[in-house]
Amino acid sequence: MTFPEWTKPGIYGVVGGALAVSILGFTWGGWVTSSDAQSMAQKLAKNEVTLAMVPVCLGLSAADPEREEKLEILQDLTGFGRRNAMLETGWATRPGSDKPDRDLADACLTELKIDGS
Repeated sequence: MTFPEWTKPGIYGVVGGALAVSILGFTWGGWVTSSDAQSMAQKLAKNEVTLAMVPVCLGLSAADPEREEKLEILQDLTGFGRRNAMLETGWATRPGSDKPDRDLADACLTELKIDGS
């Protein structure tokens, strides 16, 4: 069986083009693997749930009879100390959970608008 003279260069062109398109797609085209897409979706979902829980955190802080004392403690601290104190207030605990959530604590601190945060 004989093939036309252009077959070999044509096959090389197809393979080279597919390789070039794949490289360009994954580097500049925004293509991702399914595992990367899944991890990005999980991260986005976690962030959205945290943002949805911020009003609960603010509600817990508003209903706390020791609110003013706890806010003074939070205002005196900075950085990790402030976040740890926020975790200790109990305001950053999601309903149905026994332990506070760090991401929720950070988001709640941002919404409380404590001076210096």
